[in-house]
Amino acid sequence: MGQISNEFNDYRARMNEKLLASDNKVIKRIFNLDTNAYMAGALDVKTKEMLGLVASMVLRCDDCIRYHLENCRKSGVTQQEIFEVFAIANLVGGTIVIPHTRRALEYWEDLGEI
Repeated sequence: MGQISNEFNDYRARMNEKLLASDNKVIKRIFNLDTNAYMAGALDVKTKEMLGLVASMVLRCDDCIRYHLENCRKSGVTQQEIFEVFAIANLVGGTIVIPHTRRALEYWEDLGEI
């Protein structure tokens, strides 16, 4: 993993720790729901992460995009598959998604081999 992904993961871990330390029941349940939603079920983890990536790109959430890119990489998504995901996100989201696609590609490259 590269500098961009290391900085993102460090920040995310630090802030998640603070959020969870608040002991807020709703925040904890949202985190738990997110964790459980991406577990294997009728759809495998790889498919769910690609779906999450498309949704994140269409919603234009760079933090979410990075999170799902990393999980896509860990789930075995290939370079060819990631470009198809990018294509679907741009088709659904329109040209406003192009800047997020550029940053997504930069992050994908920064992840290298996990």
